[in-house]
Amino acid sequence: MSESETQIIAIYGKGGIGKSFTLANLSYMMAQQGKKVLLIGCDPKSDTTSLLFGGRSVPTIIATSAEKRLAGEDVEIGDVCFTRDGVFAMELGGPEVGRGCGGRGIIHGFELLEKLGFHEWGFDYVLLDFLGDVVCGGFGLPIARDMCQKVIVVGSNDLQSLYVANNVCSAVEYFQKLGGNVGVAGLVVNKDDGTGEAEAFAKAVDIPVLAAIPQDDDIRRKSANYEIVGKPGGRWAPLFEQLGEQVASAPPQKPQPLDHDQLLDLFKGDEVGRDVVLTPATQADMRGGEYVEKESLEIVYQAV
Repeated sequence: MSESETQIIAIYGKGGIGKSFTLANLSYMMAQQGKKVLLIGCDPKSDTTSLLFGGRSVPTIIATSAEKRLAGEDVEIGDVCFTRDGVFAMELGGPEVGRGCGGRGIIHGFELLEKLGFHEWGFDYVLLDFLGDVVCGGFGLPIARDMCQKVIVVGSNDLQSLYVANNVCSAVEYFQKLGGNVGVAGLVVNKDDGTGEAEAFAKAVDIPVLAAIPQDDDIRRKSANYEIVGKPGGRWAPLFEQLGEQVASAPPQKPQPLDHDQLLDLFKGDEVGRDVVLTPATQADMRGGEYVEKESLEIVYQAV
């Protein structure tokens, strides 16, 4: 897949922050704008494509690969890739809970994609949905191996989602120092309630806000019913049209990740416990009573 012809974009964010909602609507709108788009779910929950397909789950690459291997058959593209209104979509999948490593599953899935011709496919955009609050190597694959040109983070006006977004920025900065070329194109603020912490975060780490999706009951209700809201002519069409343009044109940038105290400073002190004092524990505390420190048995040899 030629870098000059295809933009490969990895979208990261905290679990449950709305990456799948954002990507389903974004990919749908981009396809309606005449772009050839491939959406790949890289979350073991395999929920990236469910909204796109009206709640229907699709066979995952990892599960299909295992079934075909047992049957002595090869995986065909039609076994794992499905389309709706011009959007091509697939799910990598992952192991059952407690039965394997999700990151290793990601690596295996991309190895299979390469065998299926991933680098020869002719898409305008490939969008990868990655879980940002998992730090193992498989989930950092696009950043560590320059598999994408840029990263987009999805966050909200809450500390945990911005903590994850900051970690992703830190990963990008780390691999850039090692010679990597992946940059951060910007932040999508989801469930925006207008309090401004996410916008302040973006300004502090020196990345743009690509779009702010409001906390709105119409969006919540429709997405819960697996309805696409980013359709041309609809109420939310301008929002996703603008997001599509921003995603396409925003250049990859070098972020300036925050340390923990700087991240806390984006929020009010009474919300994050900034006035709490760290009081060291003692052995007496730990033992529930008085404690007499025993003399050390270590022999210390003094120089003559």
